Amino acid sequence: MSNFVPESDDLRKALIFCFHLKKNAAESHRMLVEAYGDHALSEATCKRWFQRFKCNDFDVRNKERGRPPKKFKDVKLQAILDEDDTLSQKQMADMLNVAQQTISDRLKAIFKSVENGCLMN
Repeated sequence: MSNFVPESDDLRKALIFCFHLKKNAAESHRMLVEAYGDHALSEATCKRWFQRFKCNDFDVRNKERGRPPKKFKDVKLQAILDEDDTLSQKQMADMLNVAQQTISDRLKAIFKSVENGCLMN
């Protein structure tokens, strides 16, 4: 047995081959498991790819996934911090009309970027 570990796009291309041989997703999954064992795609993933192939989408690259928009700009939070850095997260959340957890998450990101030598915009 070889030490070859397939990349995701290798497995997706193998699915295209199976699709053109008129195999269904479950059969294709079994073939991948037989060939690659634990490195095979899940059956659910095979089904999702077969749905794309049925719509003539044979692009095996990952689709761009957009990040959800920020609830507010960090510059607003930075302005509040510049004005009064003694405010609690709850107070800042009330001022920006967001959840306290949002403030906590953004502060962590700001301070992490400062530690790494990056400035937040």
